Amino acid sequence: MGVVRLDLQGRTAMVTGGGSGIGEACAARLAQAGAKVLIVDRDGDSAGRVAAAIGGVAYRADLADPDALRGLPAEVDVLVNNAGLQHVSPVEEFDDERFGHLHEVMLWAAFRLSKKVLPHMYDQGWGRIVNISSVHGLRASAFKAAYVSAKHGLEGLTKVVAVEAAPHGVTANCINPAYVRTPLVEGQIADQARTHGIPPAEVIEKIMLAKAAIKRLIEPAEVAELAAYLCTPAASFITGTSIAMDGGWTAQ
Repeated sequence: MGVVRLDLQGRTAMVTGGGSGIGEACAARLAQAGAKVLIVDRDGDSAGRVAAAIGGVAYRADLADPDALRGLPAEVDVLVNNAGLQHVSPVEEFDDERFGHLHEVMLWAAFRLSKKVLPHMYDQGWGRIVNISSVHGLRASAFKAAYVSAKHGLEGLTKVVAVEAAPHGVTANCINPAYVRTPLVEGQIADQARTHGIPPAEVIEKIMLAKAAIKRLIEPAEVAELAAYLCTPAASFITGTSIAMDGGWTAQ
């Protein structure tokens, strides 16, 4: 079989958290393939910057607000649920509202947006939902109760959508990266340093990369390339799965 090329001419893709990090990389890669990309981010300036760079459309929306989601388009062919945030705290000290907020952004928003775009995908007999989960959707780490439970929930949601959507030509998958070089991870380094009382450099070496066989952070473009592959014809039989991009973390 020859080289599989991604052609999304005439398709519309929506990327949440598209103003930076993995989301920005995914938006750029899908635009490169010809898609009209809708960049959704709570930071309107960042969304606008990315949209201007790739010829996309920016939407300022707080994914924790259901009303904000209602204003987003439903005619979407590729949905990348990427937006996320982190909060580090022991369970007994974890703030209830903060716990709920992380679930709203990373699980409820993915549910609401999937629910919104699936009818269009079903009508045309084609669609791709790519959920940016995490190695923490497969494994747990201390002090991350909200993040880990939200990502585990996203894994289950993805599998249910995959089963329901398969007869309609729609696939749904999770990508499960370990630590990616993003602003979110930079914030985690600072949080972990405070929680454990160690320098930031030790957080990367002794905590973030301790369980990985490949000792480096992942680049956002690597995640974006896998997301793009899941939209190609060669990936049409891949659905309901979780693809680990973790440098061997879950192999051990």
